[in-house]
Amino acid sequence: MSTATHYLADVLKSLAQPTRLKIVDFLRDGERCVCEIFPAIDEEQSNTSRHLNHMQTHGILARRKEGVKIFYAVKHPEVFEIIDLATSIVKNEVEVRSGLIRGAERGKP
Repeated sequence: MSTATHYLADVLKSLAQPTRLKIVDFLRDGERCVCEIFPAIDEEQSNTSRHLNHMQTHGILARRKEGVKIFYAVKHPEVFEIIDLATSIVKNEVEVRSGLIRGAERGKP
């Protein structure tokens, strides 16, 4: 596999975690201080910081320090498009599977 393929896999794996998805969703409106992020996503600050650092290391987030405060923003807006597309796929798949289940239940005696 090429280096680009490995990097793509790393980026997608970095997004494939519920807390990280909540963080990215919270950052849709722009840059936020860590002090705003962890209460908004209902996580401990230490856990939130670990996820923020991971996503910054993997190029998903940009970090900026202002005094003692640390701010994060999504580095590439295309990340939102990736998440929106994946969300659309999941919604469609849930609808299809729900229809199959309902159809199977109707066929039961």
